[in-house]
This record gives sequence, C-alpha cells and structure tokens, in this order.
Amino acid sequence: MSKQLFIYIVDRLSNEVEFFRQKRDGLGRLGLSTLQKCTAAIRVLAYGSAFDAVDEYLRLGGSTTRLCLQNFVEAIINLFGDEYLRRPTPEDLQRLLHVGQHRGFPGMIGSIDCMHWKWKNCPTAWKGEFSRGSDKPTVVLEAVASYDLWIWHAFFGLPGTLNDINVLDRSPVFDDIINGQAPQVNFSVNGRVYHLAYYLTDGIYPKWATFIQSISLPQGLKARLFAKRQEAARKDAERAFGVLQARFAIIKNPVRSWDKVKIGKIMRACIILHNMIVEDERDESTTNWEDNVTTNQFDVSDFQQGEGNGSSHVNLGFSHIANSMDVENDIRNRKVHQKLKADLVEHLWNKFGRDEDNN
Repeated sequence: MSKQLFIYIVDRLSNEVEFFRQKRDGLGRLGLSTLQKCTAAIRVLAYGSAFDAVDEYLRLGGSTTRLCLQNFVEAIINLFGDEYLRRPTPEDLQRLLHVGQHRGFPGMIGSIDCMHWKWKNCPTAWKGEFSRGSDKPTVVLEAVASYDLWIWHAFFGLPGTLNDINVLDRSPVFDDIINGQAPQVNFSVNGRVYHLAYYLTDGIYPKWATFIQSISLPQGLKARLFAKRQEAARKDAERAFGVLQARFAIIKNPVRSWDKVKIGKIMRACIILHNMIVEDERDESTTNWEDNVTTNQFDVSDFQQGEGNGSSHVNLGFSHIANSMDVENDIRNRKVHQKLKADLVEHLWNKFGRDEDNN
C-alpha cells in the first residue's frame, strides 16, 4: 500500500467515522491519534500479529487494538464497499472483453476459483460441519478475478466441507443475469455469435455455457495450444488469492476469532483494500501490450478508445427477461459449452498457431 493511499484512507476515516477522530479526555489531554488507530488495524491485517504486539511502538493495548480493528473493517466496508466491491459496469465489461479478446478468449471476463481459510478457533459444535476428513476447519471464499487481479465477486462464509461445485450451487455469481439486471454481452468466436460471457475454470466446474475448462489430455497441436493458453489465463484467480494472502497475512494464517460474522467482515475489508491497491498501482504496473507482447499486463487505455474490428461488445441497455428458468437453462446449456469450446480451439489456433509452429 502506497503512502498516498494510506493517507487517503486515514483522512476519510478521520472525517467520517467518529471512532477515529482524535479527542481529548477529561483533563484536556489528547488521546490516540487517527494514525495510531489506523496503523494498528492495518498492521494486524498485514502481518497477522497478536493484538498486543503493536504496543511496542504504537502504545496501544490489546483491547484497544481489537476495537481499532473492528471499527476499521466496518468503516472500510461502509465507506468503500460500494465502489470497490461493485458489480462490473458496462464500461468495466467492455474493458474486460477487450482484454480477453486480446488474450485469445473473446467473451471471457475473468476466472473463478475457491480458496479455504483455516479457522483455528472454530467452535467445537461446528467442527464437523467445517472440517473435511482429518483436516482443520476452514471457511470457503469463492472469487472471480480479472487479469489485473481485481476481485469482482466474493462469496464467503460457507463450510470447508463443500467443494467448488457445492459452493457454486449456493453462490449468487449469476443472480444478476438470471434476474435480468446484467448488461447484455454479445461476442463472436470463429464466426459464431454468443450472448453469454464466460469464466475460465479448472476441471471440477460443470460444463456450462458460462464456464470454459482446459483439456485434460490434449491430443494434437490445436488442443495442446488451447490447454496451454487456457491454463495460463485461468491462473488469474489463483494469483489474486496469492497476492491477497501476501498482502494480508491474517488471511494466510489460521483465523483466531470465534465469531463468524467478524471473520466475514475481515475478509470483506481485505478484499476491498486489495482492490484499492490494485487501482492505485494499475497505472504504474500496466504496460503497453503493443509495445511489449511478452508482458502479462495490458494497457486498458488502448482498448477503451474503441476498436472498430472488435468481436465483443456490451449492449448498454439492461436485459429484461420474464422467465428466469429460461436464463438458467441457457447458463447450464451443455451443447453451447461444447460449441464454444470447439470454436475457441479454432480461434486460438488461427490467432497463435503460427507462433507455435515457429517455436
């Protein structure tokens, strides 16, 4: 986290949250400053340290640090949640579609995966529900991440006994599409037009029109090229999990809280802070795709200027669908999945096959 972003967060909290304002006691002496309170909370999140560990240089006791953390995560959610955990806007979707097209996957808007967070102090009565076999209790996070590691969807709190498919059955990831609240996405692959954007996944996910998996045993050059490109692109979600845990060690270490609601708030606040850091560092880390074709990052400003020959676009009018069951059937359509996957194999070969032959 840059100093500029940290100061911005401190200023917002000091101006809009009563707890973080510096006050005077009954004798007129100044109490803890906003910097002390915010630094203590962020240090606990970033290093996963004990509450009383910050007393060494911040002069805060353990109970005060706990209050700082609780108020900090709630303030982050209330002040920044609507912006940094928003559903993709039509402009966001257009950018994601253009980047996906440039990577060889027209219509792709991210990758989806699950992560388990160990729960050290899980109540004994719940251990059977949250433990799988002899493993420790865990809580599941389902997330959708894009190429720049921005987390667009986060669904947290289900027991660790559930696998990715069970989590998907309970997930609201497709609710906007089913309820007719999502912008319509149209794209063409290999000359065929499709109307549902898709995510890249690993092999456990079902063969739906909105999921594209790799080929487990690729036969031939085309299949091997598709598997190579798909497995490279779908690592965005796993990379996002790794960066999230590296930035906030409290998520990497087993959580010590007993309260599931507080655990959920900590996870939500960490994701919001992660997205804020991604946005703050985006201009510095992204490079021009046309100048450096070997980079894994993309300069989205080139895509936002508009490309007349693009095969993906977003209809700015929101869809109005009377029968949600028809939409669910479209999402779960296995035939569309097979056609789309076959078209993507051909599209990737036409786009990158010559490079593979030269290698």
